[in-house]
Amino acid sequence: MTAPHSSPRPPSALTIAGSDSGGGAGIQADLKTFAAHRVHGLSAIAALTAQHTRGVSAVHVPDTGFLRAQIDAGFDDFDVRAVKLGMLATAEVIVAVADALEHYRPQYTVLDPVMVATSGARLLEPSALHALRTRLLPLASVITPNLPEAELLLGASIADRDAMHRAIDGLFALGAHAVLLKGGHLPGDGDVVDLFAQPGSVREIAHPRLQVDAHGTGCTLASAVAANLCLGRSLQEASVAAADYVHDALRLGYRPGRSEVLVLDHFGAAPRA
Repeated sequence: MTAPHSSPRPPSALTIAGSDSGGGAGIQADLKTFAAHRVHGLSAIAALTAQHTRGVSAVHVPDTGFLRAQIDAGFDDFDVRAVKLGMLATAEVIVAVADALEHYRPQYTVLDPVMVATSGARLLEPSALHALRTRLLPLASVITPNLPEAELLLGASIADRDAMHRAIDGLFALGAHAVLLKGGHLPGDGDVVDLFAQPGSVREIAHPRLQVDAHGTGCTLASAVAANLCLGRSLQEASVAAADYVHDALRLGYRPGRSEVLVLDHFGAAPRA
């Protein structure tokens, strides 16, 4: 048996995002996702929220010097294979994160452009949108917007599947290298179809629509992509596996709060070795 101290360092994934005190989304969902994939999870908290399954009551944004210290600590001691970006609420925070990524140049960066909550509430300050477009988007290996977020990035509505395909072209024109565009906001009772695209190719990822109200799906999808990249999968393989994982975690979800909102079952959906 190999002694623990002589084993190689396992791959680590770093999430730079907001904390959800209710445990269903944000940093907490990211770390559960990393653990379910047997990837060591690191975190740099870019925002603190007081929230539960019924809403957010307070938000605190730590100063960017402390945020950078958290990021530096992660890269100083761990084999960071992938970085997942989540809630970065201000232009100042986005610039600080972009500066760190330009310094460390991780192999993979997964950008979940958290701008619009599932409820429709806008989460990103208007002044930060330009910084996200110009500083973070070009650094990302893949971006994972939902349709309202893609609409904000593009300044155009996305009302059907054809418009989703046009949106992919628009996101490439903004500098995206790969896109996992989530289709769950399209109306209808048919399958939910996400699009994974790299220049020259688009793959549809379809799952049966689950008629539930859930919390943390976007965070989980992006962190599952990052975890699968840590495990050596390609961008397309990681995106398909992540979409499958979210569907299973949602199907197995539970209601820990007093609302009807589901929280994902990360470990029930954990990939089997």
